[in-house]
Amino acid sequence: MIVHLATLLAFQLAGEALSRGLGLIIPGPVLGMLFLLGFFILLPRAAAAIQPTALGLLSHLSLLFVPAGVGIVGHLDKLGSDGVAILLAIMGSTALAIVVGALVFVGLCRLTEKSP
Repeated sequence: MIVHLATLLAFQLAGEALSRGLGLIIPGPVLGMLFLLGFFILLPRAAAAIQPTALGLLSHLSLLFVPAGVGIVGHLDKLGSDGVAILLAIMGSTALAIVVGALVFVGLCRLTEKSP
């Protein structure tokens, strides 16, 4: 399990190093996931070996929201002064994501000739 966690973190580190080193606009963890996907495509046995560890991490994903909650509490003063703007941004981006997701779904259904 330690080797599997180290592998996941190594790909994240590689993505982060490349992103910061080259000044890319793509976040390092996203690059790391792309590298990891390529690694898994080249070595499917590695994907099968890491799968139980990844599923274990996903089952405890809610723990990763604790730092975000602490950050919100730490910036309550900004939430008070900019709360309306933050709420509007969250609501607007959520609505936009739903609309874009629906349009992509309809477009893919048309491409595959299946009606939604």
